[in-house]
Order: sequence, then structure tokens, then C-alpha cells
Amino acid sequence: MVITPGIADCKYTVYNGKKLFTLIAEELDWELVYGIRVRAWGYNGSTPGPTIHVFPGDEVIIRIINHLPVETSVHWHGLDIPNNMDGVPPIEPTPFIKPECYVDYCFKVTNPPGTYLYHSHVDVMTQDNAGLFGGLIVENPADQNRDSYKDYLCLLQEWAIRQLHWGELTPGLYPLNFMDPSFNFFTMNGTCYPKTLPLKVNFGDTVRVRFGNIQMHHHPIHLHGHEFKLVGADGFPIKESAQIYKNTILVASGETWDIEFEADNPGIWPMHCHMPHHVTNNGAPPVGGMFTTVNYCDHTPSEYNYCSPSWPRRT
Repeated sequence: MVITPGIADCKYTVYNGKKLFTLIAEELDWELVYGIRVRAWGYNGSTPGPTIHVFPGDEVIIRIINHLPVETSVHWHGLDIPNNMDGVPPIEPTPFIKPECYVDYCFKVTNPPGTYLYHSHVDVMTQDNAGLFGGLIVENPADQNRDSYKDYLCLLQEWAIRQLHWGELTPGLYPLNFMDPSFNFFTMNGTCYPKTLPLKVNFGDTVRVRFGNIQMHHHPIHLHGHEFKLVGADGFPIKESAQIYKNTILVASGETWDIEFEADNPGIWPMHCHMPHHVTNNGAPPVGGMFTTVNYCDHTPSEYNYCSPSWPRRT
């Protein structure tokens, strides 16, 4: 089962053979990094919202309850579903979800196993930037009992807090300027480093990491110490003959990418956006922003292959 570090899975019940999920769109008091909190929008108390897990062939009912002060919707990004379930009113025959009302989205999962997204498709400049976004995983039944296999989801977001001067990190609860594209905080799974949770692996694991992005910026995500192969794009598997090896993948707005690597180099390895602006918290040193680590849990730092050469001094 895919793990979204720091974000809960969306629970479900079974009703007449269908999986019934509930997402509540609501205002949040959300902590981006220690002491820096924003008034955001999200689902079920978090942004990103809880990760939805389904399998190919599942019939689902996803109830969206709207506790926001405005109309909203949910678009199932990348899923092949009926037109009236796609969540883009008034272009499509999907209803707006009015405040304090709900809409049930009902469809059968026909896509292959892969990484998909859900997000608002009403006033997207406001609502997506406010945090109405989450992951939807079509799980692969063949992966459920694999030995030495780790599978993680990392969702990328951006935030604009205009009340802070560049380089300032004064703790407090800040209103969010939903429409300001001058972002100064960047998150993985809703938090900035050092609050982000590491991806835990053991030596010998096969590790899959899934990335998703729906906002304004593109993010070149770089992994240290390993090469990875591209195994999925926008939810669809990449044929083995077309897989290429890289150490940096550009995750553009609206894209999902799945990478896979072998955990064969023990250590604590950075994985981060390579845009210098995006690995700070409002420009304040040291490292922050869209940054996490891959941590080998079955080795201690003393076991890593360190060396301490005697560098010549400048004269």
C-alpha cells in the first residue's frame, strides 16, 4: 500500500458493494513549518487532503461535503470517468457543490494502477492555491505482498504569506492570499523542511516514489546518492523498453511521475526541488522548503563509508 508521509489515508465503508468515501471541504488552521501557520482550505482537516486508495474495477461513491463559504467541486485528475462526474461546472453537466451541501461522485475505476490526483475545479486560481488538492492511488494488486518494497507519495504545493518580509520567520497564524503567485513557502505533503517526514528504507529495498503537482510552478526534484528509472507518467505505466535512468525529474503543473530505485547506498540522502528559492522557508537560512530525506533505517551513521582527507590549506 502506498504511504503518504504526514497525510492520512481516506477511510471508506462498503455500501451495496461500492466503496463509499467522504471528503469534507473546509477552512483549516495549518502549520507549514514550526510556528508558521496559515488559514488554508483542505479536506478532512488537512492539505493535501487524505489519500484515496482504490483498485482497478472498484465501484466508488465519493461524497464531497462543502463547509466552505463558496461553491466548489472536485475534479478527478487523470481518471477516465463519465462526463457528469468529472467535476468541472458549468462546462460539464457536473453540479456545483453549494455551501453546506454535498454531491456524490459515482464511477467505476477503469484506469490502470498508477498515481492520480483530485482537486477543485471551481475558481481554481483561488481554490487550488488555497490547498484543495489530494492524491488518488489506483493500487496494483501485485504490489500488495511484495517483500523489500517501499512505495511513497509526495505531493508538491506552494504558499504565499505576504505579511512576512523576505528572510523573516516570525511565528504566528497568517491569512493566506489565495491569488498571489509570489510564493515564499514550498511544501512536500503539506509541510516545509525540517518538518517534512523522511522516506524510510532498508538496504536492498526497491523503492517507488510518486510525485504530484497541480499549482503554478514546475519543480525539478533531485535525489542524491542514487539513480532512478521512470516507471510511470500521469498514472500510466511506462514500458520497460522506454524507461530511462535519471537523478532529477521535472514535475510540471498537472503532472504525476513515478520513479523507482534500488536502496543500495546507505546514508541519509536529500531529495528536494532544485530551484534555489524553493528550498528555503521565506528565504531564511539554512535549508527549508520542498525538501525531505531518504533515510536508511537498518544502518547507523557510523557504518556509512565516511572519509576525512587532509585538505591542503590555502597560503
